[in-house]
Amino acid sequence: MYLFSINAVSARDQGDFKAGEECPFIVYINFIDLFGAEQLATVYLMKEGFREIKITKRRLIKLASGEQHPDPQIAEAQRKGYCLQAFSAH
Repeated sequence: MYLFSINAVSARDQGDFKAGEECPFIVYINFIDLFGAEQLATVYLMKEGFREIKITKRRLIKLASGEQHPDPQIAEAQRKGYCLQAFSAH
């Protein structure tokens, strides 16, 4: 599983974010390949209405096979393949 720190610009007003505002994210992608995980993170954020996506940090998280992680975001990514966590400020 990979964890990415990402900044992206909101394409429209949504939630706490205004159109054109840069938003910080942590994105968890349960995928074995770094390149593929980066592409998935980008696509999932675009699907949610964000553009100008910039990955600032990458981290591999090693998990034991079949282990359910106690962190809720990692556990969600294990279940559905990804988890997007937005922050309202840098």
